[in-house]
Amino acid sequence: QVRLVESGGGSAQAGESLRLSCVRDGSPDCSLVSYTMNWYRQAPGKERKFVSSVGISGTTAYADFAKGRFTISEDKAANTVSLQMNSLQVEDTAMYYCQAVFFCSSRAPARYWGQGTQVTVSS
Repeated sequence: QVRLVESGGGSAQAGESLRLSCVRDGSPDCSLVSYTMNWYRQAPGKERKFVSSVGISGTTAYADFAKGRFTISEDKAANTVSLQMNSLQVEDTAMYYCQAVFFCSSRAPARYWGQGTQVTVSS
């Protein structure tokens, strides 16, 4: 079983920075081919939205609102994915979730979510 634990959320003023971390404990019970580690966010009353991802090869992707402000990184040795968020805006206020997607050779992709960490940005 896989467990994801996020941390680093909190309150910030607009323009400030926060760094989120997601620690993965465990591995999927399959022949692993690849994986991606993703960050999503969900504001109150809104759908969960993609923020950023990092693949097994280190390839990264960002939502348009995150480009130039957010940076995703992975420490494979520590099984940790981080999201550095700079120049925070009030609109960044949301619950941030870590997701792991494992691609296995003999089964459908396995997806896991963390419990989320709240980010609140005030003006």
